[in-house]
Amino acid sequence: MNLGSFSSGLLTGLREGVEAALIVSIILAYLARTGNSRDASRIWLGTGAAALVSLVAGTAIYLTTRTLPPRTEQLYDGVTMLVAAAVVTWMLFWMRRQAASVKGELQARLDRALTEGSLWGLAALAFMAVIREGIETSLFLVGQANSAETGAPSVFAGALAGLAVAVLLGYGFYRGTRRINLASFFRWTGIALVFIAAGLVAHAVHEFVDAGVITVGTQAAYDISAILPSDEASGNVVGQFLAALFGYSSKPEVVALATHITYLVAILALYLRPMRPTQPAARPPERRTEAAAS
Repeated sequence: MNLGSFSSGLLTGLREGVEAALIVSIILAYLARTGNSRDASRIWLGTGAAALVSLVAGTAIYLTTRTLPPRTEQLYDGVTMLVAAAVVTWMLFWMRRQAASVKGELQARLDRALTEGSLWGLAALAFMAVIREGIETSLFLVGQANSAETGAPSVFAGALAGLAVAVLLGYGFYRGTRRINLASFFRWTGIALVFIAAGLVAHAVHEFVDAGVITVGTQAAYDISAILPSDEASGNVVGQFLAALFGYSSKPEVVALATHITYLVAILALYLRPMRPTQPAARPPERRTEAAAS
């Protein structure tokens, strides 16, 4: 068991799983309050379908990379890691903007589905609400698994553990136990995911260097392999943990290190900046009629 890979998978499964679990719990709680608990089976149908599609998509993407020629695999892994980092970055900022309105929007869509009485309306609502989280999770986990190499099973094991904890938290939210501060939870797990995504971006650049696509800045920025090696052959647990969780390298290329630091500083600065309170739209001035003017 690679502890670093397990931890990165655990964090990803927990963060993404909690978002999906909260969405489902909000829907189920609203159905219960409005006396429509009989329709909960449709929510579970949509949720299960979304989970299955996400699992199949993630498995297909991961297995595809295992059968490619070495150079093509390097390019594919690099692109996969960049896509995973881009998706999780977009997700973090989307959740940051939309967190306050997600509950209201879900309830409004529920009202429309219940009013229209569509047989599959509720299932489709749950499916669409969960599939985004599921696909994002699959892409991010595939990127982490590709960067972890032999630690891939640990990534997936950690993700399953994180998802299990997320289910428990979602059930607690549904039952009214809200002892966890969700704002703080999402903020700190978001920061941790930024560090993980930065490691994926740097590892993607490393793959492009190995494949010969990037030829500038390929010399080593430093080499501290004798102090804290990051390769699995060294057997150094701390180095492997940092490499799997945060993308640490004991001998990074200049271009990979520069990309890592640039991404980390820029995204953290944007993510941690205070959000501007939304201003209500100004009402247009009333037009005076001729009769009123007279």
